[in-house]
Amino acid sequence: MVSARTAGAPEFDPAQAVSGLPHLPGVYRMLNSAGEVLYVGKALDLKKRVTSYFQKQSGLARRIRVMLAQVSAVETTVTRSEAEALLLENNLIKTLTPRYNILFRDDKSYPYLMLSGAPYPRLGFHRGSRDKRHRYFGPFPNAGAVRESIQLLQKVFRIRTCEDTVFSHRSRPCLLYQIRRCTGPCVKLVSESAYAEDVKSAELFISGRGEEVIDRLVARMNAASERMEYEEAALIRDQIAALHKVREKQFVSSDGGGDADVIACARAAELVCVNLVMIRGGHHLGDKNFFPRNADGCGTEQVIEAFLHQHYLEQDTPPRIVIGTRTDASALEMLLSERAGRKVRITVSPAGVQKAWLEMAAQNARLGAEQVLGMQANQEARLTALQRSLELPGPLQRIECFDISHTMGEATVASCVVYDKATMQKSDYRRYNIQVRTDDRSPSDLGAIERTQRAAHRARGDERPAAVSRQSSVVTSVPGVTPGDDYAALREVLSRRYRKVVAGEGRVPDLVLIDGGRGQLAVAEEVFAELGLSDVELAAVAKGEERKPGMEQLLLRGRAEPLRLGKDHPALHLVQQVRDEAHRFAIQGHRARRGKARASSSLEHISGVGAKRRQRLLAHFGGLRGVLAASIEDLAGVEGISRALAERIYHELH
Repeated sequence: MVSARTAGAPEFDPAQAVSGLPHLPGVYRMLNSAGEVLYVGKALDLKKRVTSYFQKQSGLARRIRVMLAQVSAVETTVTRSEAEALLLENNLIKTLTPRYNILFRDDKSYPYLMLSGAPYPRLGFHRGSRDKRHRYFGPFPNAGAVRESIQLLQKVFRIRTCEDTVFSHRSRPCLLYQIRRCTGPCVKLVSESAYAEDVKSAELFISGRGEEVIDRLVARMNAASERMEYEEAALIRDQIAALHKVREKQFVSSDGGGDADVIACARAAELVCVNLVMIRGGHHLGDKNFFPRNADGCGTEQVIEAFLHQHYLEQDTPPRIVIGTRTDASALEMLLSERAGRKVRITVSPAGVQKAWLEMAAQNARLGAEQVLGMQANQEARLTALQRSLELPGPLQRIECFDISHTMGEATVASCVVYDKATMQKSDYRRYNIQVRTDDRSPSDLGAIERTQRAAHRARGDERPAAVSRQSSVVTSVPGVTPGDDYAALREVLSRRYRKVVAGEGRVPDLVLIDGGRGQLAVAEEVFAELGLSDVELAAVAKGEERKPGMEQLLLRGRAEPLRLGKDHPALHLVQQVRDEAHRFAIQGHRARRGKARASSSLEHISGVGAKRRQRLLAHFGGLRGVLAASIEDLAGVEGISRALAERIYHELH
């Protein structure tokens, strides 16, 4: 490929910029005076395409005219074909995220339903890279659709879902066998051939060959009846009845045939929604909404084209894609067919069943856009109500909330969640591990510390004094910080976070919420005063009477009386939403840290088990539970574990 750049002097000259461009396929990039890429596009003829921007601009969309007013340079890259230009364009858009390109969220990992390659295959959920030993079905639009399919297949075909480490160590069938959701292959209650029949039927059903599955089951039922095995025949009869019910509930029947994706676009005010409906084996697996950025003023054709280019160059492509807009998709068809190893057809004027699919997708897109628009309006109303309730002088946009989670001082984790642009910004969430060191003290010393801390809590008006661990070996984080000291943990996390903000590594929030009482608020005030952030609004969210939801009180800096909002007040609903998210995020991190510490400590203190042997044991048995369930013979079968060491491990763990 050849690359060329033409940049104007202080005054950008479009004629000079396009004069040297070739009549060849390639990619062009519009840059501003600072060298930032404003727009990336592809062209079959670079000279004609770029020239069209600077001729008769009155016919261009407003957003394109605004962009052209900022252009100071044009870069081009020549490619060998339009398909190659399409690939390069997609890579540059994903890498550079230009402000005037329509941008879709990069969803690289869709969930799949998996049948493992074991002698008794396991039915499971899979996301990520795929193993050739297993069979995969999908992709599915969301994890819920996969789990719903697993439950259905488990109910009808009774295929196991347990992990291999659990399966290989069972001595009796589990509850799923008792409720007829599994045939008990773990203890050989079903033959390998009979189990294989169930797996084959499940595969056919997933692939949309429901009639063939029913024919196979009818044949098995009749054969069982002839052998006078009436109980087995009755079970198969129930399977057939369940399959008939499932087929009746399917909105899209298998008469439509095959696999297809259906794409429609709708708009509510300035919000654009693209709905993707997935049809696999004639069955409607579900749909997913996409909300592109930078789509203001763009037509439906542009949005659909951008989605096709950005989505399918990263995902598995079905043999058929149905859209309702006119677009030149020949180059994309050729590229997708080449990558998929089979013919891929993009249908722009569907009829019959495909038309019904498209109408369904269009309705989903309209509902999705209207729903999100309504949610945004609701969130804006909540923000306005909170701003008025707190009597803030300026607009309220960014809220950060903190919470501390631990179990009697063990594995203390602090969370920070961010609410901005009328929604929770999960990419800005942060967790902070409160580091600890060992400090030996006697129980009497610890009791004195606890009494002092509780007195301080009461003096500050905190309703929930922190518990202190009564162990002879007390773990502390920094000097003066003891386990369960929420004040010290809060001081540490606020200092760590806002020290970076003061240094210019982040945005100053409009409001900081602390889950706690007067004591936590006092700590936050001290930290912010030390860092010179005295102008940031602070509020502590204290539990009300009997700790009931809706009875929360907002404790504000400089106000003696707490602010009590009605349980139906929109401002309180926003505070509860942010506070609950901080609580959830902190607990999740604490449990993970605590579980990791407890899992590792069980093996770390066994003599002769170093890091490599510990890793082999956990990998071989799939985790600590598998190691605990293993016998001495099983442990001795792991590479590097002798019989004597296996006995030592077994006795230490039990």
